[in-house]
Amino acid sequence: MTPNPLLDIRIGTMVRANLDDPAAYIKQILPLGFESIQPFFWQTLCGKDLPRLAGLIREAIGDADVTVSSLGVFGNPLEDGEVDRGVLKAWETVIDNAHLFGTSMVSGFTGRLRGKKLTDSLPRFKEVWGPLARRAADKGVRIAFENCAMDGNWAAGDWNIAHNPDAWELMFNEVPDDNLGLEWEPCHQLIYLIDPMPQIRKWAPRIFHVHGKDATVRWDVIREHGVFGRLPFVQMRTPGFGDSDWTRVISELRLAGYKGAIDIEGWHDPVYRGDLEITGQVRALEYLKQCRGGASYLPNPM
Repeated sequence: MTPNPLLDIRIGTMVRANLDDPAAYIKQILPLGFESIQPFFWQTLCGKDLPRLAGLIREAIGDADVTVSSLGVFGNPLEDGEVDRGVLKAWETVIDNAHLFGTSMVSGFTGRLRGKKLTDSLPRFKEVWGPLARRAADKGVRIAFENCAMDGNWAAGDWNIAHNPDAWELMFNEVPDDNLGLEWEPCHQLIYLIDPMPQIRKWAPRIFHVHGKDATVRWDVIREHGVFGRLPFVQMRTPGFGDSDWTRVISELRLAGYKGAIDIEGWHDPVYRGDLEITGQVRALEYLKQCRGGASYLPNPM
């Protein structure tokens, strides 16, 4: 069968692996047209047996042309609390078992020394991620850091240092391994009023995975109240409802040689949430497929 070049970039969604039965959820949503999934854990594995979970997810996918784009672990592995140690252990376990899910990528937050300025975390970043990068390389696994600030900034924060391009420079100088990269999305740059488009061109070699999440900047609020006032000046949005031109985003990714997935990150849109969550995600799925060029492909007979 002729490969479909449109599927060099698949459009999928994230799946909470901490659910009681994530495989049942996958079976429920796959008929909607998702082409990839990213199972993810919030902080620890919550006692999940990864080999068993991998088998259940493979069974849920069955013969569908759906890939597991990556596995996610979102927590703080740089600190030393009980939960934080569980996050670090989760990273090790997920790296070791990624192949069972049919993926070679694990993504999540870098972690951070809580309450400290960003640069104070760099020695601990090197101490933790140097060995993890080598462990992953031995397994043929790449690691992608999401560019989410989790309400932090340069001066202080609790979760992640990989939210700013200046931080990326510092991080990859500390641990220059080629299998460390970014889980990128325009949302988290728009929140800081950074133009996301030039980043694709500059950082493409480090963009390993893309999250489908967007934002709307409320310039009327900024002009009247500023960015530190009582009203929020930006809203996280599902793709298709935000400011980003995803046709340009996908085109730039293709020009840069990106092959992978754009997995929709839901649960943040202020409108399409709760009972409207899947409505918003399906609209995002349709929109992103249109921006990519549609869902069908007929090879040129010539």
